[in-house]
This record gives sequence, C-alpha cells and structure tokens, in this order.
Amino acid sequence: MKNILFIAVLPTILSLFGCSEQTDKDERKLRNDSDGQSEKSVDTFKNQVIHKKLTEQIIDTTSDDNLIQVVFENLSERQPIDYEKEYETVMGWNKSRQVIYMIWMLEAEVNNGGYNQFYYNSAGQFYRHLPNALKLIGANKFADLTQRANNTFDKENPKITQHQDGTLEGFSKSYNDNPLNKFDDEFYGLYKTENLQQLQIEFIRKHKSEFIDD
Repeated sequence: MKNILFIAVLPTILSLFGCSEQTDKDERKLRNDSDGQSEKSVDTFKNQVIHKKLTEQIIDTTSDDNLIQVVFENLSERQPIDYEKEYETVMGWNKSRQVIYMIWMLEAEVNNGGYNQFYYNSAGQFYRHLPNALKLIGANKFADLTQRANNTFDKENPKITQHQDGTLEGFSKSYNDNPLNKFDDEFYGLYKTENLQQLQIEFIRKHKSEFIDD
C-alpha cells in the first residue's frame, strides 16, 4: 500500500467549511467562525461509539448528522489488520456497503488534497468503481465529474505521477501544472447543487437491511 502523506479529514467535518473557491476574506472569516465547530466535531468523533455490529435499531435511532459516520466506522472495523487486503475486503462486501465506503474515501481525499491526493493514496485503488457508486445513490453530477477526472488520470498518468517518488517533496511538486487540478474546484462547487451527504443518508435508510449484521 502507498504511504499516505496527508491525513484525510472527515468529509462530514469538511462539508461544513473549506471550499477553495471562497475569497481570501471569506476564508479567513470561515476559519474563525468554524474553529469552535471543528473542535466540537472532533470531540464528537472521538466520543463516538463504534458499533462493530449494526442493528436496525441503531440505524433507526442514529441521527442524520451521524449516520454516515456510524456506518463508515462499522465498515472500517471490518477491515483486516493488513491493509494490503483493503481492496479485496471491500470488493467482498455487498454493493451498498461498497458504495458508502468508497464515497467516504473519495470525499475525504478530494476535500483534503484534491483528486491528485485521491489517486495517490490507497483510496485511489477504487477509482474505476466510483462513478457507478455515485450514480447508485443518485449523485449523477459527482459521478460525471469523477469519470472525467478518471479519464484524465488514465490519459495523463505519466505527467501526473512523474514527480511522485514516495517523498513529501515529490508529491507536493506533482501539483505543479497537474491536469487534475481543474476538477477540484468543480468538486467543491457541486456541493451547492447536489447534496452528497443527504443522498448517502437517504440511500442508507432505504437500504438499511444491507448494512445490518445478521
């Protein structure tokens, strides 16, 4: 598995702030306003009970604000200690579990470091599956964007990866004149027109039997 050079921030936290299209002034205000929210969200995350098994009652009584996180943590608990088997493990799950896990990983990486980071880190091993995963929950705009990013990644791979030598310096340098950069602002902007969080929540509640442990 590739070394992860950036720590991916939780998408449920990132969705509250951090769109790169903000003006500098707005970004400063947003950071100041969100400091308290961020600390509160992190504290909530630390105190969150991780359910190794999900029941219908747990899903039904979990608020929308926490539902995706509860499901993702449950799925993370299913991962083997050896993360070299992450892909194999995820692909052995039912489709609904795969969808939520993959979309969480996509959001965490792109919101933290753009598509370039997503493809670089281990989350990128799911890139070919994500357009269909996004379509399955009704996130057609995100699906189209990610497919276009995938096409660019495949076509421009030598250019995108030429500086990625496993070092932080090389990874940072790979952002220079990177053809993937143009997709990042579009990704952040899509949250205004397609509620990716709500689509996932509705999908989980509609298919809750596929997240429940026998």
